[in-house]
Amino acid sequence: MGRLSLTARLGLLFAACTACVSLIAGVLFNRASEAHFIELDQQLLETRMDSFRALISEVDDPSALPSRLDALQAQLRLHPDLALRLEGRDGRYWFNSAEGLRAPGRDGLHDWQQDGTDYRVYSTPLRPGEPGSPRLSLALDITHHQHFLERMQRLIWLTVGLSALATALLGAWAARSGLHPLQRMAEVAAGVSASSLTTRLADDQVPQELVPLVQAFNAMLGRLDDAFQRLSAFSTDIAHELRTPLSNLLTQTQVILSQDRALDEYRETLHSNLEELQRLAQMVGDMLFLAKAEHGLLATRREPLELAGELDSLIDYFSPLAEDRRVDMRRTGDARLNADRDMLRRALFNLLDNALRFTPEGGRIELGLDSGTHGVRLTVVNNGAEIPAELLPRLFDRFFRADPARREGREHAGLGLAISRSIVLAHGGEIRCESAGGWTRFILEFPHSGR
Repeated sequence: MGRLSLTARLGLLFAACTACVSLIAGVLFNRASEAHFIELDQQLLETRMDSFRALISEVDDPSALPSRLDALQAQLRLHPDLALRLEGRDGRYWFNSAEGLRAPGRDGLHDWQQDGTDYRVYSTPLRPGEPGSPRLSLALDITHHQHFLERMQRLIWLTVGLSALATALLGAWAARSGLHPLQRMAEVAAGVSASSLTTRLADDQVPQELVPLVQAFNAMLGRLDDAFQRLSAFSTDIAHELRTPLSNLLTQTQVILSQDRALDEYRETLHSNLEELQRLAQMVGDMLFLAKAEHGLLATRREPLELAGELDSLIDYFSPLAEDRRVDMRRTGDARLNADRDMLRRALFNLLDNALRFTPEGGRIELGLDSGTHGVRLTVVNNGAEIPAELLPRLFDRFFRADPARREGREHAGLGLAISRSIVLAHGGEIRCESAGGWTRFILEFPHSGR
């Protein structure tokens, strides 16, 4: 069964079901026919038994029987398929119209087979209720009944076989027709490539049972298309990000080597190259961090943290830059959380750095903490230009910038928010961004357990 096609399996299952139903129906019909014949034979034997009993009811010994033989023989000639036997109280036969028949004379109706002939025998006392009464037995030849039942059985088996074969063929045809949408899905799946991810199946042209499968298939293609587009954009962005520092390194090195220079010029060029190399190393380290996060390899060392103290230390760190730009930074609320201190500081550092860069001079940054039954909620809010709603879902993508024309300084590669999201997810939390009314709000939510 493991190597059979789905069409063959369905055809065989249909055939098996039809064969079982036909066989059960045939067996029930055969049993009903057999019971019907038994009932008819019993009625016939009881009626004839009354007739023969009336002829010889006064016979009490063999000597009184000859006077009744002519009437018995005449009655038996009217029923050639019947045999009559009269047996005395001592077990000897007084009369037996079928000399070779030796059916037992037990009371009631029973079957007997002798010399290839089937009989149905009915035995009863000649005078019921009288002790020591002679016994009267009638035997009915039922060979023709048995032949009919045998033909019926052969017909049942033939019907079962033909119906199973017909159902298998029709079931295979119906299954092949019904599975055509799956074949279409296989064709689409076989033709999927980077240039055909926009292909979709019409869910209004398939049976109702396959609609969820088609919708799931279309959704999968949509996710693949989106992932491919993101991967293409990521490849382009990373090539661009690496090209600039590498180009700077090559240019500066070529220039400094084009002719002999003073020692200070070599030293200055090396310092400049060192900055570019540090930027490359930072970018590679961030990308490795994100790669580990995507594969669930970030190991967090949890410890109880007072989030108010962590935020206050970050505010102190950024306060000189905030004062230069006249940006007001404040924190409200308090909460505790089991988290990895270094990783959480890195996530919050990225968020504050991002908020400070996009807050206009004289603006405000508010850090909020809240702890309740829902868990721990941390918000980073700053005023400034709103982020378009269609760009909000992509803010946490690697190398994504809301305004590609702005480079935001050479030290920022567009990985900060992606790293922050990875850290939050590693702690079992969620992060999202809202931007409306001149305010941008990053919301971090953690469960109490920090899992």
